[in-house]
Amino acid sequence: MIRRAVVLSALLLASMPAAARAATELNVIPHGQQEPGVAWATAPGMLPANAQALMYDRLTPLGRNITPSVMQPSADGSGYFKSAKLLAPDDPSLITDETITSGTLSARIRRDAYGVPHIYSGTDDGVIFGAGYAVAADRNLLLEQVRDNGIAGAIDLPGAPAIRLVLGLYDYKPTAKLRAEVTRRQNRALRRAGSAGRQVLRDIDTYLVGINKWYAANRPDARPFDRADIYAVNAIKSQFLGQGGGEEVRNALFYDAARDRFGRKRGSRVYEDLRQRNDSGTTTTTNRRARFQTKVSALHPRGLVQLEQGSFESAGVKLPGADATAASIPARREASNTLLVNGARSATGTPIFVGGPQIGYNYPGLTLEMGLYGPHIRARGATSAPFPGYMLIGSTPEFAWMLTAARGDVIDTYAERLCGGSRAKYRYKSRCRTMEKVDAGTIAKNGEKLRVRFRRTVHGPVVGYARVTGSRRVVALSQRRSTAGNETTDQLFFQQLTFGRVHSAADFIKAASLSPQTFNTMYASASEIALFTTGRVPIRPTGVNPDLPVDGRGRYEWKGFLPAARHPQDVNPASGLLVSWNNKPAKGWPAGDDRWDEAGIQRDDWLLKELARTDKHTPATVLGAANAAATADPRALMWPDVKAVLQRGTAPSPLAAAVVDRITAWSAGDASWVDANRDGFVDAPGQAAMAAVWDDLAGAAMCGRLGAKLCTALETRLVRFERPPSGMYGGWHQYMSKDLRSLLGRKVRGRLHVRYCGRGKLGRCARDLWAAIEKGAEAAAERFGTTDPAQWHSPTTTISFTPLPLTTIQYTNRPSGIHQVMQFAP
Repeated sequence: MIRRAVVLSALLLASMPAAARAATELNVIPHGQQEPGVAWATAPGMLPANAQALMYDRLTPLGRNITPSVMQPSADGSGYFKSAKLLAPDDPSLITDETITSGTLSARIRRDAYGVPHIYSGTDDGVIFGAGYAVAADRNLLLEQVRDNGIAGAIDLPGAPAIRLVLGLYDYKPTAKLRAEVTRRQNRALRRAGSAGRQVLRDIDTYLVGINKWYAANRPDARPFDRADIYAVNAIKSQFLGQGGGEEVRNALFYDAARDRFGRKRGSRVYEDLRQRNDSGTTTTTNRRARFQTKVSALHPRGLVQLEQGSFESAGVKLPGADATAASIPARREASNTLLVNGARSATGTPIFVGGPQIGYNYPGLTLEMGLYGPHIRARGATSAPFPGYMLIGSTPEFAWMLTAARGDVIDTYAERLCGGSRAKYRYKSRCRTMEKVDAGTIAKNGEKLRVRFRRTVHGPVVGYARVTGSRRVVALSQRRSTAGNETTDQLFFQQLTFGRVHSAADFIKAASLSPQTFNTMYASASEIALFTTGRVPIRPTGVNPDLPVDGRGRYEWKGFLPAARHPQDVNPASGLLVSWNNKPAKGWPAGDDRWDEAGIQRDDWLLKELARTDKHTPATVLGAANAAATADPRALMWPDVKAVLQRGTAPSPLAAAVVDRITAWSAGDASWVDANRDGFVDAPGQAAMAAVWDDLAGAAMCGRLGAKLCTALETRLVRFERPPSGMYGGWHQYMSKDLRSLLGRKVRGRLHVRYCGRGKLGRCARDLWAAIEKGAEAAAERFGTTDPAQWHSPTTTISFTPLPLTTIQYTNRPSGIHQVMQFAP
């Protein structure tokens, strides 16, 4: 065995290319590499599980002040980042050594002090086999939790997203029939993808050999893993991160409430104001326009089935111990960001890449790191259980890549006309059909087990029933997802990256276009930066508003899918920057119907503001921009608009005036939530002042016009502010900025149809805002025991890893799946 490993190492050393690597190669994954109890963690020199979490946390208080010492890779966990270099098998930083075989497959696995496995083989199949073995070793607890729960994502089990089942530690057991259905659909989709799809199937089977090799040696009583398990985990990724839309019912209920308050025409305009589907005033990653169906009306949509507010009855499954309400479903963490700077804006003339995905703070982590080395594979970065030896985020000797969630609208809701006097029969293309009744298996938790059943129509699962406005007619509501049955074809993209088939930005865009899931994909090499927004985006019939439920009788079916040439994309933009923080990728690209926050005043603006401080960037200045923006409050960007309106009125008290002065000073600075001195409180007292008055201030700006009922309904679509530990992405400050600037007579891009604050009267608006500030300030003075806002401080917001504790870190809005800092040498 030792002789075989030596020969293997010699072959790899001889075959490793002499291509130039990056001048800077750093990364950190806060949840670390191992699960509790992994055998290799006790090897001499191995760092503890929370080492990278502490490194990640150490960076937060530095803000933009990134010194050369920060940019040095840390070998012992004492710094901020570790090296992300590709390593030869004899590298002295590698401290463990294991050779595994199965038949003709062989791989050598060596780990560094962080536990990162570097997998070497003389064949590409051997690398994939070794990756499966390493995933099982490092994520067997996670694999056991996701292999069945993921089937819920593949079948769109109503009311029970797969990620909730995983993080809630539920035990879902799908029926054998459903597992076979999922396997059949995914196999068919991959075979239809041609030779690359057939390679994915072969690679999955090789990967499974590695997983089952580990299980046979360590958990021989476990059920062997098969393709259905890999497909299930791919479905979790697709459902949790790779899709958008599906909020037509909740949108429709708000739409009905708006028309009920304001009448048909004005209510439709209010809906369009607050929905912000295609706001021309928002920040976009590229200035290039995407050609898409954007001109849809809320006043005259074709095929609309208007639902009556308060009439919706969920058909979602009931989970043991709690019902599957929307409030109990974990929200997607949205903090993925990427900052790409091209050679013209770089001090060395070559692009800089800083970024990573935000997938929540989980332990065990949903991602894990690997180095992969074979005849055609040279890659290092973050992968995940559904990837059959492919890299999700990472770099090769030639380029680096990253994804941020795009949440493109790939789900529509159809209102099915019931017939035959039954809730189980519906009309489609002039025929009365019976819904399919699906026995989905059982869900158990804490000793309680429930049988799970749901209904399906030709469009997809029935999620509920509701009454049509102005009638007694009830419709069934089913959802169609464009990626259904195609989740694993997403691996075609990562296959191209991992196997070195990408040599330019054009190659990257061609590869990214293979993915049906909806991501903003980013690329950087020594000469190019690029963006492409992926997704199998449906083309709806002209005039159909995809925000709202559409008649399901067959007249309003999809007309195909948007071709790649019409997706957002750019290479080496004139600005020299491609900056993405889950914002709109391109002008003309509409926000998915689950996104009411894609408007002006984006947190992305903080990244751009920080980057504007420097003409010629280094990796340190780009990382500094990301780190400073990670704790910056976007409400500060609109505070000058509030201040300008307040100056048209009079402060009702010295306390109210003092609070405004404190917030003004805070907003003119870094507007930070950081606790740099780690005393348990946010450093800037202005943040506490803003927190004290915000809810009253936002209500005063919007609710006078909307009324209490509609104001409450609006919070189901967009909260007043997505406070930390959420992502500070959206909130009512986005409405207020436009509305207040209109009242002040200023030029406003994407102007609202209706004026809200003070019912359109500037003087009244000023009085209302001052009164709200006074109310919030008085309550805060009583709570803090002082009328001096300089003495008010908010407790430090912390982040805890779930479902198992790892450590507690200070709030930051940075990527968690992996955070990379890269610059390629000329």
